[in-house]
Amino acid sequence: MNKLINEGQKPQKGKKAAIMIHGRGASAKSILSLKSYLKLDDFALMAPQAPGGTWYPYSFMAPDHSNQPALDQSLSQIKEAFDSLLTEGVEPSDIFLIGFSQGACLSLEFAARNAQKLGGVVAFTGGLIGEQIIRDNYQGDFEGTPVLISGSQQDMHVPLERMKESGILLTKQGANVKLLSFPDSAHTIRQEEIDWVNQHILG
Repeated sequence: MNKLINEGQKPQKGKKAAIMIHGRGASAKSILSLKSYLKLDDFALMAPQAPGGTWYPYSFMAPDHSNQPALDQSLSQIKEAFDSLLTEGVEPSDIFLIGFSQGACLSLEFAARNAQKLGGVVAFTGGLIGEQIIRDNYQGDFEGTPVLISGSQQDMHVPLERMKESGILLTKQGANVKLLSFPDSAHTIRQEEIDWVNQHILG
């Protein structure tokens, strides 16, 4: 399976680009299907593929050592995609990170470790990775980058409290964070989340 799938527009200076990161057990191809719902027609799209369909083996809140070396390798894979866009002339402020579930966690983790002015970060059901959030892992200034962290108030994989904690840390890093939480228990992407992203991040 390809390590990276490219779709949409050709990446170049002055154009927008999105790195789309799939969840556990899914694929690069599956996360790209969101282009039918999100306003991404004018974007260069890049979707990395996790080896074996998973970015790290255990819960994102498992003891830190248990998800190594897979987590560091996955973050390196996202960095390769990000750096390749920079090489093509795309500005960081025109790059968006979009992920679901495990991919949402990875999106937030990569962004917070390398905080800078981005186009936006969309974390559909995700939070920063680690048994505890370690502030020293994160550096940089988002300079007002819009960030969505969304999900269920009773998700069995991603606790609401971790989503809140993640939002607080990113806010301290200069991000403009929106937390959307829903009373249902569904582990999914809701139409309300799609609508919010299209209006406030991609619009």
